[in-house]
Order: sequence, then structure tokens, then C-alpha cells
Amino acid sequence: MGKIREKIRARRRPRTELKNPAYEIFIGILSLLSILNLVFVYAIQGDTAMQIVLAVMNGLFSVIFLIDFIYRMVTSEARWRYFFRGFGWADLLASLPFPQLKVLRIFRLLRVFRLMRDLGPKQIWRTLVQDRANSTLMTLLLLGILVLQFGSLSVLAIEEDAEGANITSASDALWYTIVTISTVGYGDQYPVTDAGRMLGVLIIIVGVGIFGTFTGYLANLFLGPSDASADDSRARDVESADAAAGVAGGATSGAVQVGADAAETQAELRALDDETRRVQELLAQTEAAVVELRALLATRGDDRS
Repeated sequence: MGKIREKIRARRRPRTELKNPAYEIFIGILSLLSILNLVFVYAIQGDTAMQIVLAVMNGLFSVIFLIDFIYRMVTSEARWRYFFRGFGWADLLASLPFPQLKVLRIFRLLRVFRLMRDLGPKQIWRTLVQDRANSTLMTLLLLGILVLQFGSLSVLAIEEDAEGANITSASDALWYTIVTISTVGYGDQYPVTDAGRMLGVLIIIVGVGIFGTFTGYLANLFLGPSDASADDSRARDVESADAAAGVAGGATSGAVQVGADAAETQAELRALDDETRRVQELLAQTEAAVVELRALLATRGDDRS
């Protein structure tokens, strides 16, 4: 049964509308937040300023989702397949600024669930760690959006009815949160309550972390080596390593060959020495035989005399 499932999965066409895990998780969380905002709108019907803040955030979400739909259509290999079978039509309708259509954003959550089901939590975590730059960017964008929405709602809820407050409208709350996140702090809008000031300190700390990390990301993006340069560098390193290994192997084989030649030469020299000693022994024996022969001839000559 398991083998049959593996064969079925192998025959499935790749889902080209799915992007990298960090991007899909970012879009999925925004989709969930936009759906929750519909509940928030009905929960605070009596507060017009907060409803305006949520309407502004929902408008921002609509722009992001419309860009996401265009991005998927442009990059998808099978555009009509994505539009009809990959819930592209739901992505398009959900990106329109109509409250009745925002429930269609649940299909984006289904896409994230499908991604996690196909890859598995371990593979997703491994991908997020390996692609740290993209994961960091998506995290910063998500954190900035969360702080903008909940920071604006919180400071408005705290300061709206306070005595001497100057943050009393949706535009005041959004403006204060934006300038506080960016650590600019014009000072035209500021909290007057202790709770509002504590919230402002928290927003400042988060803003410093967001913009500090984002600045480092931009510096690495523009000043760091490109992917092509990194690939070329790795290729050169591999070639250098191969060349070094070749030189080392050549030197080793050369040393082995020289050692073999030296051993063969020594063996030939030893054989030549043995032949030389034999020749010398033969010469000595010949000289001894010549001496004996001369002595014998001399003795016979004396006898005849």
C-alpha cells in the first residue's frame, strides 16, 4: 500500500503555484489575520476609530494579496491550471476590498496546510534555516504588520478617552505607531498615560530590532556576493581542490615509479657485481692453470736434457 502511494505521488505534476515555505507561511498568517479582522470589526462596532484602523489594515492586506495573485500568475508554468484548479480565482476574489469575499482567503490557508503536508515540518524547518535571508525578510515584514495593527489598536484603546490625550483618532494612532516603529518620533503625537508610554517603549524596542535587522539584510543584499559569484567561487574551489588532488596523486605515483626504478637499478647492479666476481674468479683460475702448465713444460724440458 505504501509503495502504491509513493508511485501515485511520483506521478503527480509539480505544484508550481507553491512558492518557498517562508513566503507561503507569511501569506498564510496574513490570510488568517485578515479573517480574524472580520471578527474584530463586528466585535467593536461601537468604536468608529478602531474600525477605521481595521479597514486600513484590510486595505493593506488586499493590496498584498493582489500582488501575490499577480506574482503567482506570472511565475506559474500552468497559469490556467493554477487559476481554476489551484484556487487562483479565489485568490483574485479574496484580494478585492469587499468584506463578503474575504472569507475566500481560507483557500490560502489550505495552500499552507497542503505545503506542510507535502514537505513535512522537518523539511520546512530545514528549508527556513538554509534560506535564512528570505526567512528573515518575511519575518520582518510580518512582525512590522503585526506591530502596526495591534500597536495602533492598543494605543488607541488606551489613549482615546484619556484626559489631555492627543491620540484620539485612527490616523493619530497609525501615524504614532509608524513613526515610533521607525524610531523617528516627531513628537507631534505622544501618549499621556503610563500604560500608553509603556506600550510606546515596547514599540520602540521592536522597531529598533526590525529596522536594524532590515538594514543588515539590505547591506548583505547589495554588498554581499551574488549567487552567481558564489557559485563561481565554489566551482573554482572545487577545481583547485581537484587540481591539488591531481598534483598530489601525480607526485605520489611519480615517487612510487622512481622508487621502483631505483630498486630495479640496485638489483641490476648487484647482478653485475656477481658477474664481475665470477669473471675475476675465472681469470684467477686461468692464471693458476697457465702457471702450472709453464712449470710442467719446464720440467719436461729438463728431463730431455
